Amino acid sequence: MLILASSSPRRQQLLTFLGVRFRVLTAEIDERVLPGETPKEYVSRLAISKSQAINPSSAGRCVILAADTAVVDENQILGKPVDSLQALNMLRKLRARTHYVITGLSVRDTMTEEAITDLCVTEVRMRSYHESEIRDYVASGDPLDKAGAYAIQNSGFNPVQKISGCYTNVVGLPLCHLTELLKQLEINHREHTTRGCRTSHGYSCQLVEKIQEFRISAVD
Repeated sequence: MLILASSSPRRQQLLTFLGVRFRVLTAEIDERVLPGETPKEYVSRLAISKSQAINPSSAGRCVILAADTAVVDENQILGKPVDSLQALNMLRKLRARTHYVITGLSVRDTMTEEAITDLCVTEVRMRSYHESEIRDYVASGDPLDKAGAYAIQNSGFNPVQKISGCYTNVVGLPLCHLTELLKQLEINHREHTTRGCRTSHGYSCQLVEKIQEFRISAVD
C-alpha cells in the first residue's frame, strides 16, 4: 500500500498517472524555515519530516511518499499568499523574470525503515503579463492556495513563458524522479508513465532521457 502524506489535490491527481493504489494520510509538522537554512535543505527536511510523521495502523508493508515544494526567487522562498494583496505583489515580482521551483521527495518503507530521498529543480521563466491580467487572475481566487501565487497549468492566465526541467515538479510532484524512487523500492507502476504524463499535460519533456542517463552513470 502506498500512502501519500499530502492533502494536495494536485499531488493526488498527478500520482494517479503512476497507476498505483494509494491512500492519503497527513500529519501536522512545523513548516517554518530554520535560521540559515537554504531552500534545498528546507524542502528536503520537510519531506523527510512529513514521511516520518506518518505511522499507518494497517499491518504489513506500507510505503510512505512525502513531498514539499518551494517557489524560490533570489534564494527567497515564496509561500502561499496570505491575501490578495500579497498575491498581487508576488506576481508583479515574478513577472518577466526567472525563478526556481524546488521539490524534496522522501519515500519510506515501513517494514524495513529504508528511506530514499531526492531533489528536483526546475527553472521557470515567467511571461510579461499585463497588470489587468494579474488583477483578473487574483480576483479568480486561484493564486491564494498556490506557492508563489500561480499555477503553471492555469490555461486562462498562462503565466509561464518557458521552463527548463520537469513540468510536473512545478505542479507539485516530479513524476520522473518519483518513478525512479519507487523502482528502487520495487514498487510496480505503469510502463511509459512519463509518456502519459506528457500527453495529458500537452508539453514536450526533455528530462526523461537525462534522468535515465544520470541513473546509469551513477550505478556505473
